[in-house]
Amino acid sequence: MDQNFNTARTDLALEAREMLTKQVREDIPGVVVETSEDDDAIITRVNISTPEAERMMGKAQGRYITIEAPGLRYKNTPLQQKIMNFLATELVEMVNLPRNATVLIVGLGNWNVTPDALGPRAAHKIVVTRHLQEMLSPELKGGVRSVCAIAPGVLGITGMETAEIIQGIVSNIKPDLVIAMDALAAASSHRVITTVQLANTGIHPGSGVGNKRFGLTQASLGVPVVAIGVPTVVHASTIAMDTINTLQEHAAFSRYFKSMATLSDQDRQTIVRQVLPEMLGDLMVTPKEVDRLIEDIAAVVAGGINQAMHPNIDYENIHLYLH
Repeated sequence: MDQNFNTARTDLALEAREMLTKQVREDIPGVVVETSEDDDAIITRVNISTPEAERMMGKAQGRYITIEAPGLRYKNTPLQQKIMNFLATELVEMVNLPRNATVLIVGLGNWNVTPDALGPRAAHKIVVTRHLQEMLSPELKGGVRSVCAIAPGVLGITGMETAEIIQGIVSNIKPDLVIAMDALAAASSHRVITTVQLANTGIHPGSGVGNKRFGLTQASLGVPVVAIGVPTVVHASTIAMDTINTLQEHAAFSRYFKSMATLSDQDRQTIVRQVLPEMLGDLMVTPKEVDRLIEDIAAVVAGGINQAMHPNIDYENIHLYLH
């Protein structure tokens, strides 16, 4: 979706739907939302089923599953394992792969820039087995798929579009599925490093930060593509808007900021433009603990994929199987 300074940028279908619903103040035809939650996580499933809904949402028709867990910002191993399990369950249901399928996993992003390094770091943690299929022990046969992984880098490093690299690999190994992992941009600061999105619509690298590249989709690659992403950044203008909304909505501030109660969306955008010139409004913001957070969330994403792809592997003793 084409975005500008006045519009919050997001890669999350959940947020696109929230913003659109706020504008039209009614349900969106062709968009079905289901939510389930427990004490630790909220799972939201958004299904976009019509061309009109696609146009309004700015998201391709398909299924988008969002797993939100605020506790992921903290070192919480039991929660990380729980989110891995949720991710594996949702991924298995989304792709419904046969046991003998070959899967190519792509870690998108720039490994030299930490907020953009989610894909490469997660790719490093994927259990690759395509080269070991003839060596697996009998008890693993049928429960360990043929998986290969690559972190192709970015255009500025390789001089090649990511889609060009992946198209070449796909044409040679002919996988049944491509899973693309990437860092995303959110429109809400509280969703940074706390949210994982799965989508069966493929991915357009860089779209959330206004740097849209050629897409990795079933149309471009000729095989189904599942995108798994985590928001690692928000725009500075988003944080400014969040601050204004908080002042406007919370009664505790009302006696100090009475005039803000009647601020329109346009008025809020005007204030943000005055405080943040356009150049700074496009500034991307990430948490100061991003090094640790990226490492932790990369382990969650890779762990969920590993469980979904290789149901027969005991991950506590994986080294015994793959020597």
